[in-house]
Amino acid sequence: MLVSIITPSFNQARYLETTIQSVLEQDYSHLEYIIVDGGSTDGSLEIIKKYSHRLAWWVSEKDQGQTDAINKGFAHAHGDVLAWLNSDDTYTPGAIAAALEIMQAHPENGLVYGDTNFIDENGNILGTFPAAQTDYKRLRRGYVHIPQQAAFFRADIWKQVGPLDASFFFAMDYDLWVRIASTAPLLYTRQLWANFRLHSQGKTVVADERCWPEMLRVHYRNGGSWFSILSAKYLLRKMIAPLWRRRLHYKMRQGS
Repeated sequence: MLVSIITPSFNQARYLETTIQSVLEQDYSHLEYIIVDGGSTDGSLEIIKKYSHRLAWWVSEKDQGQTDAINKGFAHAHGDVLAWLNSDDTYTPGAIAAALEIMQAHPENGLVYGDTNFIDENGNILGTFPAAQTDYKRLRRGYVHIPQQAAFFRADIWKQVGPLDASFFFAMDYDLWVRIASTAPLLYTRQLWANFRLHSQGKTVVADERCWPEMLRVHYRNGGSWFSILSAKYLLRKMIAPLWRRRLHYKMRQGS
């Protein structure tokens, strides 16, 4: 099975080469790697060119943001299995082969995902993403538990439910998981497949407050009620968000 990995990037030269190496050093050879850069000016282009002979396709041009870049990459992909890895995250060794083995053993599942570590800007482990088995009903209630960095999905499902909604800045992955789960089962495995980097310029740190309102957009679009578990979780999250951000910044400082 051909696997297509997309990396969207913009001015992430500090982390980009580590991300690229984590993909190209995988022990799965039937791999198509695509990088979509948004016109970086920080040295990213030189890093991409360094590895261009090992890329299936790449581009560096102004785009409409991360979601647009991912869609652009998938439009050039030919794989049977798809995934995207942001330019500050990394795969663990053997992750792609392990994901493919599970997908081949469970052809009924449209998406498989594993565990992910939180790491800081220097690669130190800060904790573990709270991954767990979820499904369509639980996703609709806000129980996401899918680390995007460790998620792989079938191209035929993508053709049915894609592309990503470019109006989303933060919750485009949640929106896609809901659409995939409405079509096919999801499968979680307790295998460490990726590292999710938290740093001062990352979206999770600087723009987390945009996530839950976008999740509510998905909820209401699919006929969800104002009186729902997801709505209640959003209100609770708004109350505790300042404390959560302070705790996150503290852990990042401790790890650096």
